[in-house]
Amino acid sequence: MKILYIITGLGLGGAEKVVADLADQMVLRGHTVKIAFLTGEISVRPKSDKVEIIPLKLNGAKDFFSASKRYRMLIKEYQPNVVHAHMVHANIFARLNRLFCKIPKLICTAHNSNEGGKIRMLAYKLTNFLSDFNSNVSKEASISLIKKGAFTQKNLHTIYNGINLTKFTKKPSNSLFSTNDCINFLSVGRFNDQKDYPNLLNAIHTVTATHNNLHFYIAGDGELRSEIEGLIKRLNIEKFVTLLGRRNDIPLLMSQADFFVLSSKHEGLPTVLLEAMACEAFVIATDCGGSKEIMGNTGLLVPKQNSQALANAIIKSISLSSQQIKDNNSFAKNRIEDVFSLEVSVKNWLKIYES
Repeated sequence: MKILYIITGLGLGGAEKVVADLADQMVLRGHTVKIAFLTGEISVRPKSDKVEIIPLKLNGAKDFFSASKRYRMLIKEYQPNVVHAHMVHANIFARLNRLFCKIPKLICTAHNSNEGGKIRMLAYKLTNFLSDFNSNVSKEASISLIKKGAFTQKNLHTIYNGINLTKFTKKPSNSLFSTNDCINFLSVGRFNDQKDYPNLLNAIHTVTATHNNLHFYIAGDGELRSEIEGLIKRLNIEKFVTLLGRRNDIPLLMSQADFFVLSSKHEGLPTVLLEAMACEAFVIATDCGGSKEIMGNTGLLVPKQNSQALANAIIKSISLSSQQIKDNNSFAKNRIEDVFSLEVSVKNWLKIYES
């Protein structure tokens, strides 16, 4: 089978990692795979050198026709059996171009409970007839887009993402943290509005007023870095927070962290929670879309955009006994293996591709 993945970009993010992992797994199963991306630099790519990556160079509205020409040429030369688009811009782009080029099957996957405002929701609604199968990555995210009028219960399905469990597992190694005498917390994600780091930083300010044996590490970068640095200084929590920047050793960091914290406003199915649970880190997360479905009865779930609730959960987590934490982390890891493994995800997608 010839598969073409098309995605908005290949920057550092959960959806991008999902597509790269899917591509690798499809190649291992004997399929031919290409990835086309609309814009940006390549930060995430498949391990297999058999996967060709094609930039469509859609850097603005003025580039739509030239990018469409490249895409239609790719379709004509490659003749894929399946085109699987990911993220809102790629979904709409692939749908509109189907008006001008024939493809046997078009699948469109959203990766968030918040895919944008009314214009994007209307664009989805008006172009739904151009795709053969639509999905989102969690039940909560699917319900959100249905309520906004972008889809109906009949034309939107929930398909969970999965992670590569050979990559994300607890691995003993020398400590990557400089504060071995502290309880270490880790967060991972882009420095953008969605991840709501001010929520986390305000919670840290509250917690460290009474607990000074904690340290919080944040791995990531982005357009709000200077604002986050400024807030850390204003809250006077510099000695409790370390910004790690972009890292390529996230599985090791997760393995060594005592706790993992997600403070987001909205998500689809936060991949970092899957990864942290697989690495046996105790998870504290906001109820921001998909978190509840991932965590089940494990970890601590708190309301989003509520720094006091997040602070209370952090304090509660460090009061748990070592056996309680160990039992929780073991159960959480088993849950990821049973429901959210890459193997399960690939099997689900192959059934859809071949149907």
